[in-house]
Amino acid sequence: MDKQRIGILGGTFDPPHIGHLMMAQEAVEQCKLDKVWFMPSASPPHKKMNGVTAGNDRIEMVKRTIDDVEGFKLSLIEFEREGPSYTVDTMKELKEKHPDIEFFFIIGGDSVEALHTWDRIDQLVEIITFIGIKRPGHEFESPYLDKIIAIETPLIGISSTMLRERFRHNKNTKYYVTDEVREYVEVNRLYDKR
Repeated sequence: MDKQRIGILGGTFDPPHIGHLMMAQEAVEQCKLDKVWFMPSASPPHKKMNGVTAGNDRIEMVKRTIDDVEGFKLSLIEFEREGPSYTVDTMKELKEKHPDIEFFFIIGGDSVEALHTWDRIDQLVEIITFIGIKRPGHEFESPYLDKIIAIETPLIGISSTMLRERFRHNKNTKYYVTDEVREYVEVNRLYDKR
């Protein structure tokens, strides 16, 4: 029996936006994935957590983003253990819990080029395959190119940083995030003070 092919899309998701949805959907189609698990990071080692929205709010925004999307699921594995969330530890745990699944880790082009800085990257590339999202007309530079499936998606220049700024200054966020996320952010005033 063929193993199920699951993509993991990790991130802070502060907030999740349509660029995340597009990355996940293109990975499903181009790499023939069965599902994508959205995995919010509890304590990303490369980011200072002061200034990051509370975990329960980020989880709720991801739920609202993917709630009605077939094949997209929320994974809280990084919230279920203590300490910094290193991808290599998370993927080892997932592979132990789900030996019948082949995992792929979906990352943007900037992350591809920073892979050499990831904790225990040489172990990580031996246990999973990366799906790297290319910007049109841009080739990856990485010592791990043989461990990456490169796919192209339409260029969407949206970042969570830019969205937080737009929310803070009451600028348009329609079509950048789902209506459910926009309503949640506005009702809870998540980005008013930062």
